[in-house]
Amino acid sequence: MTNIRGRWAALVPLLLLTAACAQQVGPGTADGAGESSYPADVPVIRIDYTGGFVPPAVVATRLPGVSVYGDGRVVSQGPVPAIYPGPALPNIQVGKLSAGEVTKLVEQARAAGVGGTADLGTPPITDVATTRFTVRGPVGTEELTVYALHEATGPEAGLTAEQRAARDKLRAFADRLINPTGATTQPYQPAVVAAVAEPWVATEENQHQVEVPWPGPALPGASLGDGLELGCVTVTGPAVRQVIDAAAKANTATPWTSGGKRWTVTLRPLLPDETDCKTLSAGR
Repeated sequence: MTNIRGRWAALVPLLLLTAACAQQVGPGTADGAGESSYPADVPVIRIDYTGGFVPPAVVATRLPGVSVYGDGRVVSQGPVPAIYPGPALPNIQVGKLSAGEVTKLVEQARAAGVGGTADLGTPPITDVATTRFTVRGPVGTEELTVYALHEATGPEAGLTAEQRAARDKLRAFADRLINPTGATTQPYQPAVVAAVAEPWVATEENQHQVEVPWPGPALPGASLGDGLELGCVTVTGPAVRQVIDAAAKANTATPWTSGGKRWTVTLRPLLPDETDCKTLSAGR
């Protein structure tokens, strides 16, 4: 296992703050350490992003900031080297929480404002992403979207004190969950990888990149929408390992060859609740 900046340790005192009261906070034991009542592959808490002024391939393949599943798996993005071109595969890490800890996180999300009616305002900022909180708890699925959550933070953001305070609570919860410190995580092993392809265009920066043969299904695959030069294929079975091995020799600027043509390929490992390219299209 790999320790990623001591992830998750800071959450432990917070999550177990009420455990000493010996109340039943989840199925199994008094501290909720037994099995969760949520389906294993269902995201109980997810923080993801929509919109913003980014390339279509980024929109199609954008990963959630964090996903907490019913069985306690916590899937998030690990550190990425600040280099160009970057790695061909994103660094996805997975940790583990108990059923009781998942229950407490749901409570904290609702206390932070998810499912509430607080006025969050609309800051006069353009072309940035909207943060979406989704929580599945005792009252069903609750969702909250906040535009420019991480950009509009000070008095100059055009928000009232009350709006800033409501946003501060949501931002603190998101930061605590997405960037925790303290527990051990390990690399996520996908069962399915989506590959979003577009024609490779030579530039001054990428013209010396070495071609890599594409080992998966023929590119570009099914269109991701009218007006987009984006196709998508789903890689399953033994080909997943072949793609991962090939990606180790590639980067984000690599020209992948398939069908006698060169393609820019953005690799997107699918998460436990995702199934195919249509899943990515629906998430936009």
